[in-house]
Amino acid sequence: MSLDVSPALLEKAERGEVTDAEFVTCVKESLPYAWEVITGVIADAEGAADGFADNETPPPSEAARGQLLRALASDAIRGGLERHFGVKLAFQNCHRIAVFRKSEDGTVDGDRYRAFVSPRGQLLNQSPELRDC
Repeated sequence: MSLDVSPALLEKAERGEVTDAEFVTCVKESLPYAWEVITGVIADAEGAADGFADNETPPPSEAARGQLLRALASDAIRGGLERHFGVKLAFQNCHRIAVFRKSEDGTVDGDRYRAFVSPRGQLLNQSPELRDC
């Protein structure tokens, strides 16, 4: 299971009344390692002149790796986090997370972003030790 959903939140979801804030709180409580990594990278990006930061540290366990995969592979979770923090999250392999600050019109563009999300960027980020992650 990806998220630990309380009976009260599940009931609200069944009625269609879940807010982004409630959803993000559920993500934070359910995926603490992923939350820690993502918020850490976001904090680093906020201090960066170009609004970019990334994490290249492999997770300490398979359970932690699973949290990152669940958080970033889910459109709903990733989208909720992006809306909550006002950033664009990008993901390579099983642990490399990057944060890009959105422009005033809410878009993300630029050479660094395009390079990170390109097939070339993905290929250049490969190594034998990441084959089985």
